[in-house]
Amino acid sequence: MKNIKVNIYDKQKAHKLPTGIRLLVRRACNATLIYEKFEGCAEIDVTFVDDAQIREINKFHRNIDASTDVLSFPLGENGVYDINPETQAYQLGDIIISTEHAFSQAELYGHSIQREIAFLTVHSMLHLLGYDHENHGIDEAVMFEKQEEILAELGLAIVK
Repeated sequence: MKNIKVNIYDKQKAHKLPTGIRLLVRRACNATLIYEKFEGCAEIDVTFVDDAQIREINKFHRNIDASTDVLSFPLGENGVYDINPETQAYQLGDIIISTEHAFSQAELYGHSIQREIAFLTVHSMLHLLGYDHENHGIDEAVMFEKQEEILAELGLAIVK
C-alpha cells in the first residue's frame, strides 16, 4: 500500500473531539486498507457533524428524514474509483460521522468514544470499499467480522 491521505473536518459544535481522535481516524482508515490489501494511493474525507447536519444530509441524499450515526458516500463501484488528477490517488469517498450519535452510542454500549469513532470509521471504510449489509445475511456477517478484526488490530476489540 502506498500513500493514504485522510482529510478530516470538524463542522460541529456539539462535542469537543478528544485529543488523538484525528490520529485514530487516520489509523482506522489505514488499518482497513491494509486489512483489505488495497493497492495504490488513496484519499478519504471524514467530516464530523452534529445530528441536525447529518439528518439534513441523510434527507437530501437518501430521502430519509432522520439522523443517524454515520453515512458513507463511495466514489467508486466494483473496485473502480475516481482518480485525483493532481495526485493520481484513488478517491474512495466521504465519511460523515455524527458526534452526538457517537458519544451517545459509546455510553449506551459501555465503551470509549475512541472505540466508537474507530468503529464508525472502519464500518464506513468497508462501505467505501464496496461492502454492504443492507440485505443482512452473509454479507452482513462478513462485514461485521472484518470490522471486529480490524478494531482488534487497532487494540480496540470488544472485551467480553
